Amino acid sequence: MLDLVKCDIGYGPRIVLPKLNLTLAAGERVAILGPSGSGKSTLLKHLHQILKSKASFCAQSQTLVDNLSVYHNIFMGALGRHNVLYNIVNLLYPFKQNRQEITQLCLTLELDCELQQQVEYLSGGQRQRVALGRAIYQQQALFLGDEPFSALDPAMGERLLQQVFDAHQSVICVLHDPIMAMKHFDRIILLQEGTKTFDGPATTLSQAHLQACYDHDLSKKASDLPELNPLNQHDPDEYHCVR
Repeated sequence: MLDLVKCDIGYGPRIVLPKLNLTLAAGERVAILGPSGSGKSTLLKHLHQILKSKASFCAQSQTLVDNLSVYHNIFMGALGRHNVLYNIVNLLYPFKQNRQEITQLCLTLELDCELQQQVEYLSGGQRQRVALGRAIYQQQALFLGDEPFSALDPAMGERLLQQVFDAHQSVICVLHDPIMAMKHFDRIILLQEGTKTFDGPATTLSQAHLQACYDHDLSKKASDLPELNPLNQHDPDEYHCVR
């Protein structure tokens, strides 16, 4: 799906992730972790620039249109599937099939508000689910999400993550929650100060790697992490780790 070799990634003249090597294959579920400022969002935006023709994108900023309804914000995910005339008519007189599809999607996302409700009046968690619904409604094989569950409680976040998995062949997410990453993703990439410090199966990620990356912030809840291997004993060929 993607192969980056010694790629300098950043914005403007600033390089945030220098000489990054990264290979991504179709069918993977990849979580990108790291402290604030480590380059997670920069990497995801770069991946979106390359893969946007076949990827849905749920941005951390949500980029919702506040004066439009829940229905129209979610329908924006389908704009590329229809011609301009169709989209204009649907803006004024929403088509029955689209309304039915988006109504069902809202039920799936546990979004209990009226379709005609303007998004500016929604709570943070509701807005995040509208953004998530718009991304899913793009109906792409690849989902790219920048902390798409951060405004939700952990239980709901896990339920909606499963909806994302069900709707996409491949999933790449920046997450603020290492516990969710360890429990539900196959592969984890750790970034720290623009450097990839771990890239491998979630089952081989050690508590030591996480503590080194997050320092004392993670140590407060390290005991909650699922089945971490404290010694990281495994075949060294199972993953690539930059030391």
